[in-house]
Amino acid sequence: MERFLGFNHNHCFFMLFFISLSPLGLAQYEYWPHLPGYPEPPPQVYQPPQRPANVPKIQLRLAGQKRKHNEGRVEVFYSGEWGTVCDDDFSIHAAHVICRELGYMEAVSWLPSSKYGKGEGKIWMDNVHCNGKETTLAACTSNGWGVTDCKHTEDVGVVCSEKRIPGFKFDNSLLNQIENMNIQVEDIRIRAILATYRKRVPVTEGYVEVKDEGTWKQICDKHWTMKNSRVVCGMFGFPSERKYNAKVYKMFASRRKQHYWAYSMDCSGNEAHISSCKLGNHLNVDAEKNATCENGMPAVVSCVPGRAFAPSSHSGFRKAFRQEQPLVRLKGGANTGEGRVEVLKNGEWGTVCDDNWNLVSASVVCRELGFGSAKEAITGARLGQGMGPIHLNEIDCTGFEKSITDCKFNMESQGCNHEEDAAVRCNVPAMGFQNQLRLSGGRNPYEGRVEVLAERNGTLRWGTVCSESWGTVEAMVVCRQLGLGFASHAFQETWYWHGDVSADSVVMSGVKCSGTEMSLAHCRHDGADVSCPRGGGRFGAGVSCSETAPDLVLNAELVEQTAYLEDRPMFMLQCALEENCLASSAANTSVTSGYRRLLRFSSQIHNNGQSDFRPKNGRHAWVWHDCHRHYHSMEVFTHYDLLNLNGTKVAEGHKASFCLEDTECEADVQKQYECANFGEQGITVGCWDVYRHDIDCQWIDITDVPPGDYLFQVVINPNYEVAESDYSNNVMKCRSRYDGQRIWMYNCHIGGSFSDETEQKFDHFSGLTNNKVSTR
Repeated sequence: MERFLGFNHNHCFFMLFFISLSPLGLAQYEYWPHLPGYPEPPPQVYQPPQRPANVPKIQLRLAGQKRKHNEGRVEVFYSGEWGTVCDDDFSIHAAHVICRELGYMEAVSWLPSSKYGKGEGKIWMDNVHCNGKETTLAACTSNGWGVTDCKHTEDVGVVCSEKRIPGFKFDNSLLNQIENMNIQVEDIRIRAILATYRKRVPVTEGYVEVKDEGTWKQICDKHWTMKNSRVVCGMFGFPSERKYNAKVYKMFASRRKQHYWAYSMDCSGNEAHISSCKLGNHLNVDAEKNATCENGMPAVVSCVPGRAFAPSSHSGFRKAFRQEQPLVRLKGGANTGEGRVEVLKNGEWGTVCDDNWNLVSASVVCRELGFGSAKEAITGARLGQGMGPIHLNEIDCTGFEKSITDCKFNMESQGCNHEEDAAVRCNVPAMGFQNQLRLSGGRNPYEGRVEVLAERNGTLRWGTVCSESWGTVEAMVVCRQLGLGFASHAFQETWYWHGDVSADSVVMSGVKCSGTEMSLAHCRHDGADVSCPRGGGRFGAGVSCSETAPDLVLNAELVEQTAYLEDRPMFMLQCALEENCLASSAANTSVTSGYRRLLRFSSQIHNNGQSDFRPKNGRHAWVWHDCHRHYHSMEVFTHYDLLNLNGTKVAEGHKASFCLEDTECEADVQKQYECANFGEQGITVGCWDVYRHDIDCQWIDITDVPPGDYLFQVVINPNYEVAESDYSNNVMKCRSRYDGQRIWMYNCHIGGSFSDETEQKFDHFSGLTNNKVSTR
């Protein structure tokens, strides 16, 4: 059945996202000097709010099964013991008070019903009422200390903003009464000391410094351990720590007066963030009340970067290296070090169920892949749903495992589905790539003309990128480099965006990316020999970025089930001939007596991503096809190919997108796109579009193909016209045998669903041993 389209104008809406960057993230750039002539800004003076005299002193902490360091179950230290807070009558105002008391700017949300696990001991507060302006949670009204009818299943949790209060001062008044006090500092950094490391990117070695009361302070090394180093290195994107040359640092420390933090740090080594470490011993103070480090020196860390970030003698990074076949991978993430977690088992990739998924287990994945500890353990398939089996469930790691497969886990995944696929966002080293690129002239920070910082005649200057052959894959690299997510569009004309006039000259041309690069400079390009006949300015390359993207995946099983042959008379194929859906020899086939042999099958295309799939062109650019009486929104939506076992194409077809619509959706998803009545078109997240085997062009013309063994291949969105979060799963392959009268289709699977070794065996499999083989 053909589907008809309308042609109202299609509007694009861009949403402006405001990103608040954590100071702990910004700390990675602290070693860059301030611009000459500009003094370093004075530290902000934090004035701790005055606590009313009749309000008892308390301490707070965030505990439980965390998925980010700045969230957790609220625990209160009162009257000599830790207890929890009940969720009855709790509000965002109370959450704000708690977060500010802990040194965060504000609360983002709060969660009832022990979402971070059940606490132990007393439930100190119930029916808490705050107006949001209180200086401490103890100043809010409640039933009274320990007066409650709640159980620990009602323990409340909060999510605080990542941004810390500038100049925050830790309240140490209850320090002597509390064991295992968590560390609360405004910020932390690794400051390169030796000249060798000051010039190197990323910074892997130097003093560990914390920001306390608005001032950077060193940490005394007397109680420093390699476990502490492991946590600090993990926070800055490094998987492990190593020993360093202590003599050099001792000599360096003896020449300068140090400003020490008043405490030491006590980490177990498996923490993802220092806020989960315990506060160590209090240092002695001198006559001027300054902390002293007798017979010691500032603590130093030396971190081992992952292979992708290892500095090299030439360019400060290593562009390429031979990757071993890993047991774990990240898919569907916009930025380096983030994505859905997939593990390899028996040669097949599968996902991880998010039951009990937390920062400790997520950090094992990150370190295994050469990143640091986990910044966030992501649940609920927020980075897109996977396909295939769910290999692991209820993962329980200690944090010291070499691989996620070494952790305890449940191999049974009953009750889990792909809506619960676990994902991770890892800490990655600060490479400074985002400083080498900018978007200029756009209506919001997510779009604009691409301008790069390039060296010309010994000076650094901004310039444009030649837009010739500029496409979605190159735009993806730009958006990743700037930390802006996925590309939504690539532009070859940007005259409507008035960038910096001084940057109109083209400084980069011939850019061709594979899509996995961390920087545009890593892509193939012309180097200093810039060639751009059209020039820069109005023809400078441009992009628009988006935090989310669609992800189309074909149902391989349905192709296998629905494939069949049809000999169709030529007089019934005139429209198909006009639309290039037949082999070239069809032009010589008799219209009255000839026929074409067609390999027909159904396509069911799912959108497993995070945003709707929409055609690249708006309705104004759709092409009217008079023969079928409909518009084509994408001239080529899929490629259908039949290849011999050497990979040479022996027959092909292509499917112009008659109309993209939601044929069916998952139970809780509403259809949005429908072709009838000239509706909007696209494929909603959680829906699928079906092209039945009996519609025109849903075939490969195999009239001229001799009997034999072949590879059948379908590629969705083959020209990358529309941005997707993962292109590797756009390919579907099958083995097929054609005996001249019948065809068998078997071993159909999506690209990237098997290990490299299994995939190679598939490509060189000797063929059928009986009528129908489906063994892998």
